Amino acid sequence: MIRQIFLLGILALTATAATAAGGAVLRDIDVSSSSQDSARLTFELSGTTTYKVFKLQNPTRVVVDLANTQLSPRAKMPAARGAVDLVRTGVQPHGTLRIVFQVRSDLATQALWSQDANADRNRLIVSLGTGSAVTAGAAAASETLDAEPEEPRVVRAMHAPVDSDRSVVVAIDAGHGGQDPGAIGRNGTREKDVVLAIARALAKRLNAEPGMRAILTRDRDEFIPLRDRIIRARAAKADLFVSVHADSIRNRDVSGSSVYVLSERGATDESARWLAERENSADLMGGVSLTDKDNTLASVLLDLSNSANISTSMTAAQRVLLSLDTVGQVRKPAVQQAGFVVLKSPDIPSMLVETAYISNPDEERRLRTNAHQSKLAEAIFKGLRGYFEESPPAGTLFAQNRRSSSGVSVVLASPAGAASAK
Repeated sequence: MIRQIFLLGILALTATAATAAGGAVLRDIDVSSSSQDSARLTFELSGTTTYKVFKLQNPTRVVVDLANTQLSPRAKMPAARGAVDLVRTGVQPHGTLRIVFQVRSDLATQALWSQDANADRNRLIVSLGTGSAVTAGAAAASETLDAEPEEPRVVRAMHAPVDSDRSVVVAIDAGHGGQDPGAIGRNGTREKDVVLAIARALAKRLNAEPGMRAILTRDRDEFIPLRDRIIRARAAKADLFVSVHADSIRNRDVSGSSVYVLSERGATDESARWLAERENSADLMGGVSLTDKDNTLASVLLDLSNSANISTSMTAAQRVLLSLDTVGQVRKPAVQQAGFVVLKSPDIPSMLVETAYISNPDEERRLRTNAHQSKLAEAIFKGLRGYFEESPPAGTLFAQNRRSSSGVSVVLASPAGAASAK
């Protein structure tokens, strides 16, 4: 998604007023049910939109994402009914409205879309249930849809991503190296050696997982300039960049892990640098160059990319931080933001993981062992896998698996008539 942000930015800037006003408003949400193991969710919308329906676990939830949609101030959250225990809403990046239904068990889902002839009243109906329950709910929804003036038809957008089974690519950056040893513990442990071992273990774990592939910015004791690390990740078409470090502080009692993403100030500084050095922007992912754009347009495109990049990085980093908490103490329970150079790629979501404090004698001792290095690598891996399972890049095996296992439904509706696809 980040790779396409420049193209999306151009489209947004050149869109007509009619297109810009083409969003939908969610007017009402209704939950009905005839049993404790089923429910029928009805969404009343003012306009056409694209939707996705998928499931999450722990706790079990059914999630409905409505693209380019706002919640009406008059809309009320429905009460718990049938299999639905709780309903809440939230706003996702790029104007997506998310409605989350906490349910009592893992339920099958089936979604149907309806649009009136005047395109002013649209309904999305999602049936939840087990066995015949969901079938009956879908049948009831179909009867309602049959009364509409136009029948749905299956379509595929020209720009829709082509299904494939490509692996997500994670660039793993072992900090420091060569003449730069990084931090050094009391017993002489060098940060550059420890993080390389963790990076190798993480790469091995990623490469053993179907649908994931790792590349190392360095696989030996060598010095690599910080910006060259970003260049290597971009050359590998990385979906995510993870820099591995081991922190140091004067107070040797301090311990624990922390995770960083780029700060807003760091993003602003980097945008200014890219604008000043246009030749560096010729190889941006998505095939969009800034060299032929005026300063205003180029600045807007970079701001769009950086905002989306930081948001995506934060989501992934939160997953990794939660996973690290299962291995040992987390020094900073929230994801931190800073202007680290290795985080400054405007088109690759990036994070920096401080695995432990090498200045702490106990943590230094653990960092030297293969067992603890493997535990840290496994924790980072689980966080990354969890992120890609929830937010899979288009065209990847993760995206395919999510559609097949979670019943993702996508609708592309045009003013001329309803359109649906599953």
